[in-house]
Amino acid sequence: MVGPSRPQFVLFGSSIVQLSFGNGGWGSSLSEIYSRRADVILRGYYGWNSRRAVRVLDDIFPKDASVQPSLVIVYFGGNDSMGPHSSGLGPHVPLPEYVENMKKIALHLKSLSKTLRIIFLSCPPVDEVRLLVHSAYFSELVRTNELCKKYSDACITLCKELDIKVVDLYSALQTISDWETACFTDGIHLSAEGSKIVVKEILKVLREATDWSPSLHWKSMPVEFAEDSPYDLVAADGKRTLNPSTWNFHWESQWD
Repeated sequence: MVGPSRPQFVLFGSSIVQLSFGNGGWGSSLSEIYSRRADVILRGYYGWNSRRAVRVLDDIFPKDASVQPSLVIVYFGGNDSMGPHSSGLGPHVPLPEYVENMKKIALHLKSLSKTLRIIFLSCPPVDEVRLLVHSAYFSELVRTNELCKKYSDACITLCKELDIKVVDLYSALQTISDWETACFTDGIHLSAEGSKIVVKEILKVLREATDWSPSLHWKSMPVEFAEDSPYDLVAADGKRTLNPSTWNFHWESQWD
């Protein structure tokens, strides 16, 4: 492990998490936003459902770890919500079990530290038209927005019961008129435009979480090695240096 130690933000979930550091993904955007403030750690597993996630909780989040994360962002639900396969194989998890699995994840994370914060991402919608193209490669592929909404609503309800912050991805991604084509690369996984919406919603939660102390919003967190230095670039007046520690003019998007 390298120093100095920073707060750890862990992204835990299925493919929408695993792919979040590519293609202008939301994970890479968070890593840029929190540069010199927190380390964004990826624990994403393509194709996973909540049933597989609960089996590895102790491996990914051991209770006896010397350092616990400051924030864990959790996403499972898209694969769970797929219709059941006649063979009994596949990622489908019945809705009551999905809710129970997500509850187990939440309670495990809460048990790690009194200061650990949690954000759940609910099941997003899909572009059903494009999914028909991909269905030729799979057997009995059933993934509809009707099912996605049921799992999204169930996740949101659970979060309210457990007092956990949640981002309603099902609604958030549909706030733009052409969401089906703009938000996804293949009808399921997020495009750069879709990821921007996810980042915006996560930052909104962090900004409005006034009951969290210390605040985990990027503007409120200390910047590592932010002191002025005579080795910084010299200003136009030739008499002083300019501290670049918090410069963000190079960002593709300017975040609140």
